Amino acid sequence: MKKNLALLLLLTVSTMAWGQSLAYKTLLKGVYEKDFPVVNPQDLEGMPDAVLLDTREIEEFEISHLKGANWVGYDTFTMDSVNGISKEQPIVVYCSIGARSQDIGKKLKKAGFKNVYNLYGGVFHWVNEGFPVYNKEGETSKVHGYSRTWGIWLNRGEKVY
Repeated sequence: MKKNLALLLLLTVSTMAWGQSLAYKTLLKGVYEKDFPVVNPQDLEGMPDAVLLDTREIEEFEISHLKGANWVGYDTFTMDSVNGISKEQPIVVYCSIGARSQDIGKKLKKAGFKNVYNLYGGVFHWVNEGFPVYNKEGETSKVHGYSRTWGIWLNRGEKVY
């Protein structure tokens, strides 16, 4: 009886986790344009000279961001934010899930940047996959959840609004 209950619990938890993952993948599929390239978190290890651009608002960035990321914003973004970056340089843009960063990435491509990628799933997926985020004091568990509606996709870390 205990063995069956444990198996049922395991199946329920794994189905819930898989279901949320499938729902998140479906959400992203609806947000991302097919012709805009994405890069997965684990792929960044093979891109050591990529410039990371955080396209969230400053309040989100200050809570946490990817190590070495440059804040460029979304509502306040201008091309002046990327002065000094070679148009040949690989650039990875990210936000909470990837919608805002894709918009900024399209602006970069239109301006002639050749190697622009969107971080698949944004900072939410990054953290959910166990990768670290940082603030001015160092590594942190805090992540800006954007809003309570969007924050449901963040499964790890301490949500801050």
